[in-house]
Amino acid sequence: MRRSRAYDLYLTRELKHAEIVRAPTSPTVTDVFIQQKCEVAAGVKQQLEADAKRISGVRLLDGHFMEIRQAMATPKSREPAHAYLSAFIEEMKRSGFVAEALARHRIKGAAVAALTDQ
Repeated sequence: MRRSRAYDLYLTRELKHAEIVRAPTSPTVTDVFIQQKCEVAAGVKQQLEADAKRISGVRLLDGHFMEIRQAMATPKSREPAHAYLSAFIEEMKRSGFVAEALARHRIKGAAVAALTDQ
């Protein structure tokens, strides 16, 4: 199976009674899973959903085993940068840019974060 580095770290720490088989890339996870007759594959949900449509007999479990919430940050000492970055992010969400980008790139299963009070 193939995971991002964060998934890999989490699974390496948590799995005590299983062998982790790593695929070279995210798009090859399901192929490696089938070729090596693995019992479970883990990876980015959007890729696994696409694979389930491509390959019969693959079933996705509901929910997720891990969620990586994305963020942006600036040093506290750079208040003007922080104010600008916060306003920029909120405007990108408010204007619909983020939602349109997700739709344009056919990203399924991702949601735009709620607007924050500034």
